[in-house]
Amino acid sequence: MTLDRRNFLKSSVSGAALVALSGTAISACAAPASKEEKPINTTELKLSFQEGIAPGETLNEKFDYMEKLGIVGFEPWGGGLAGRVAEIKEALSGRNIKVSAICAGFKGFILSTDPAVRKECMDTMKEIIAAAGELESTGVIIVPAFNQQVPVMPHTQETRDFLCEQFNEMGNFAKEHGTTVIFEPLNRKEAFYLRQVGDAASICRDINNPGVRCMGDFWHMTFEENSDMGAFLSAGEYLQHVHVASRKRRSMPGEDGDADNYIEGFKALKMLNYDKYVSYECGCKGDRAVVVPESVKLLRDQWEKAVL
Repeated sequence: MTLDRRNFLKSSVSGAALVALSGTAISACAAPASKEEKPINTTELKLSFQEGIAPGETLNEKFDYMEKLGIVGFEPWGGGLAGRVAEIKEALSGRNIKVSAICAGFKGFILSTDPAVRKECMDTMKEIIAAAGELESTGVIIVPAFNQQVPVMPHTQETRDFLCEQFNEMGNFAKEHGTTVIFEPLNRKEAFYLRQVGDAASICRDINNPGVRCMGDFWHMTFEENSDMGAFLSAGEYLQHVHVASRKRRSMPGEDGDADNYIEGFKALKMLNYDKYVSYECGCKGDRAVVVPESVKLLRDQWEKAVL
């Protein structure tokens, strides 16, 4: 029998087509494969206010206002905190508001070339840390050195090693008081040292002390980070606090319009199951009674939009 190549190809193609069609028909009749439902992320947005955010003359007036907005965190200034512990505890009694982080307030700076200035920083930090522990705060925020603080140690490996030693001591003291010390990276206009969240996290990793943690601030991150998400993810387990402000004028979130987008950062916080606070550190250009509630709504709406 002679093989007709043309007929052979025709029959082969026809056969393949039939097989393909029959497979499609079988697939169409078969029950669709069940898809696993993606679990819903239940990480809660815990908003906090620094003391100057809420309108009101007294702490109780401010806390009344905060409760109406569902604000659950309060971030006081660290200066003189030891003398305010009883006042703050009394004002918070019976409320659904807790102290979040403590905002600085120490004297001196830890990277000074003057031992007396460094000692002043360590001593005042320990005083604030002890008060933070009494208030069950998540930690005390500290910046190693601001630009205007001189004379300062050079930006070298030896300086970094020294910083780790000093913060290990602070971290041990913080652990004893049930709290932490929190590195805050700043933008280059405010600090020469420690400008990115990942840098702060790497120092925390090297110190390897549960009393030493870091934070991210959306305002500073605007200028120093390529990605909000990347910045927070680089902090990982060391992320202890977050500051938020508008991204052009450091005002209330929302007062700078479309620039005030925090969704990618919020996605990262959800990915980390971040259970600490996002705290307002900002001014206000408009009527505080109007702007603050609108700002809170904006952040909550963007949190909902931050779908993983």
